Amino acid sequence: MEGIITIDKPTGITSFDVIRKLRKILKERRIGHTGTLDPLATGVLVICVGRATKLAQDIEAYDKTYIADFDLGYRTDTYDTEGKILEKVEKFHVSKEDLEKSLSKFMGDIEQVPPMYSAIKVDGKKLYELAREGKEIERAKRPVRISKLEILEFDGVKGKILCKVSKGTYIRSLIDDLGRDLETFATMSGLRRTEVGHENLEKSFTLEEIEELMAENNLKFIRSVEDYFNFEKVTIDSGKDKTLFLNGQRVRTKKSEGKYRVYCEGNFMGLGEVTKGLLKGYKYY
Repeated sequence: MEGIITIDKPTGITSFDVIRKLRKILKERRIGHTGTLDPLATGVLVICVGRATKLAQDIEAYDKTYIADFDLGYRTDTYDTEGKILEKVEKFHVSKEDLEKSLSKFMGDIEQVPPMYSAIKVDGKKLYELAREGKEIERAKRPVRISKLEILEFDGVKGKILCKVSKGTYIRSLIDDLGRDLETFATMSGLRRTEVGHENLEKSFTLEEIEELMAENNLKFIRSVEDYFNFEKVTIDSGKDKTLFLNGQRVRTKKSEGKYRVYCEGNFMGLGEVTKGLLKGYKYY
């Protein structure tokens, strides 16, 4: 089995828990996700199966959209409600206008310090492992891009915002930074990922739905690489060009630079990339 599955991840389990469950349901070992969701978070988790795992990093690079809930007035060590409260204030006043002004400061290309409770490795050890040992180390700022921030709900204490961000953006850190800018504290209380690239919740399946479909031998939940990547098509000749392509060699083409779905005699051969007038197989061919 190979292809791409869009899961609607439930709360309370890790992204690797999803993979573990899918391995059992699909009876397939070669499965990988394309961007971790915290146990607290729900929503779109794109999964690659079989040879499609070679394309996981490409999908992970897509922009992502979230709906995030937050509370003002306190902060925790994890920046979300699953952590231990570190600081708290009883009195503060934040208007919707204050929130809008503060959010505008985080738009565009910014630098963000990742949270200690994250899977980033430093000297071979994950940050969350150090955090659990009671250690906090200095983390380098990372460039991220925030292309959309919109207030959905706000009552002065609790709020909900829509965020569209680049790969590597931590919404927990964004909310923690937001609290500081508002001269109080802020903690993420919920997170739902609604989009990864062109994938969204409408195209997602729950683990229970996939298990039921598998029992019916219905594979409608898995999409082929050909269908998933909406690249322009390029056709190569059978014979020498086909042999060159399948052997990882370059094939001359008049197509402009970029990635393509490659066909020969009407059959999908895989993905390719054109550079300087030469087409070469790209990860999946």
